[in-house]
Amino acid sequence: MATRLTTQDASFYFLEASSSPMHLGSLAIFRTPRSGFSYERLLSLVEQRLALVPRYRQKVREVAFGLARPVWVDDADFDITYHIRRSALPKPGSDDQLHDLIARLTSRPLDRTRPLWEMYLVEGLSKNRFAIFTKSHSALVDGEHALDIGQVILDASKNPAPMAEELWMPAREPKDSALVIDALTELVVRPGEGIEALRGAVNGVAEVAGDALRAAGKVAAVLRTATQSAPSSPLNAPISRNRRFAVAKTELSDYRRIHNRFGCSINDVVLAVVTGALRNWLLSRGEPVTASSTVRAMVPMSVYVSADRVGFGDVGDRPIESAEDDRSEDDRSEVSSFLVDLPVGESNAVVRLSHIAHATEAHAHQSRGVTAQTLMRISGFAPASLHAMGVRAGSRLSQRVFNLIVTNAPGPQFPLYVGGARMLEMYPVSPLFENQALSIGLTSYDGFVFFGLNADRGAMPDVDVVTALLHEALEELVDASNESRV
Repeated sequence: MATRLTTQDASFYFLEASSSPMHLGSLAIFRTPRSGFSYERLLSLVEQRLALVPRYRQKVREVAFGLARPVWVDDADFDITYHIRRSALPKPGSDDQLHDLIARLTSRPLDRTRPLWEMYLVEGLSKNRFAIFTKSHSALVDGEHALDIGQVILDASKNPAPMAEELWMPAREPKDSALVIDALTELVVRPGEGIEALRGAVNGVAEVAGDALRAAGKVAAVLRTATQSAPSSPLNAPISRNRRFAVAKTELSDYRRIHNRFGCSINDVVLAVVTGALRNWLLSRGEPVTASSTVRAMVPMSVYVSADRVGFGDVGDRPIESAEDDRSEDDRSEVSSFLVDLPVGESNAVVRLSHIAHATEAHAHQSRGVTAQTLMRISGFAPASLHAMGVRAGSRLSQRVFNLIVTNAPGPQFPLYVGGARMLEMYPVSPLFENQALSIGLTSYDGFVFFGLNADRGAMPDVDVVTALLHEALEELVDASNESRV
């Protein structure tokens, strides 16, 4: 039986334009095991795990005349070799070459006639490494009922227990006439559904997402901020489909040191680092920066531990399942969203951190977050799906009210594996919305915080400057924390 796309799924599906492919990406880098790692091995592993993400064998069928939202249907011609591809860098492949490849792959829209995902095995990387890059459409992964494929192929052990074999038989695809009849029936039984579908077809995502925004529990402070236009910024410019991708790898211990010294959350430290980097990037461009200058960020993934506000990525060295299970009901992580004005005009790093901590603390007291505990239990590693939830939350507000999205998601502080290969690094690749030249995603994993910066190739040719400045901004806060102890 066909399942109709939710209002937000449909909005993402129709939102996609040539300049803004609406898929989420994830780049994971692995050390090649002694036994090697092959395309056939990855193919077999994904095939075994597809039962955990049944939507990855479904495609979208539109309903004639836009009478109703599209439906998910089984792809009777599903071909896993179409979705899992291999690519190779000229040996020894450098990280810069890998990032250029990811930028090109991110620029390409997904094939709408097939299930909306792709996975690439990238071979030839230097230092005995390989990479896996996944692309999943934002309509496909909602973080609740449909998880990201990159999440379910990861294991906490080099030698996980084998999964039971599953025989998949696709359901018969409905005919166009049947979809039209179903849509007309809904128009009679639930006329509001038909009005919503027509609005979505004519006007796009902004109008149909209002109910979803209110249902997500956005607080009054967010809505007040959302009534104001975002500050003017070079981060907002017409964009093309072409991308640049850059990364930064930082140590989680530095964020914890700053958090312990200044009594803020690790989330606050992350945002202060981003603020410092954006400040110096603006100055490097000769942009006017005054004491009152701000950059408004939509922060859809803010994971707090309410008892001590430790926050992002600080789940300790135990598997996430046990770290969550022994918390009280009031001590669980929450996933929520808010708008925050980053004080790029402030020259003092500690004062910037103080401003941000004050803003996020006010949000934390008012927030009605959605628990992330269930997601964390699924595999012990849910960043890809959490980033998907973050992008979905960000899409609910007009892009005119913020300058960029910063998504963050906690990962486990222990190694994970794919087919016996240890994962070394993991970088999110968040999509760009119209007229937004930069998105920043970050994930903590195994003692590090990994930043992935997706940027428009024309509007931000200097995105590598921002990644270098992230390191400088973090060092500035570390130095300040050390000086204050003296």
